[in-house]
Amino acid sequence: MDTSAVLDIGLQGLFVAAKLSAPVLLTALVVGFAVSLVQAMTQIQEITLSFVPKAIAVALALLVCGHWMITEIVSFTHQLFGKIPGLLGGG
Repeated sequence: MDTSAVLDIGLQGLFVAAKLSAPVLLTALVVGFAVSLVQAMTQIQEITLSFVPKAIAVALALLVCGHWMITEIVSFTHQLFGKIPGLLGGG
């Protein structure tokens, strides 16, 4: 196995990780921004006001995107297992 194969697998792994984390992170970002705007306009600085909506939104994002996320990671794992013989020089 040469270094280019290792770098390729690492790059693919980072891309899959970024793709899988994007829905949750973007949801938390948008909800957090909206709540902070409301807090700034009303001057209510309660910590639970920012945590609870964000937690609910992230849970909903996981519920909506969960099947897709599992499908993506299983597909990536199957691709890696399929590459093993070629990486070891057997095929």
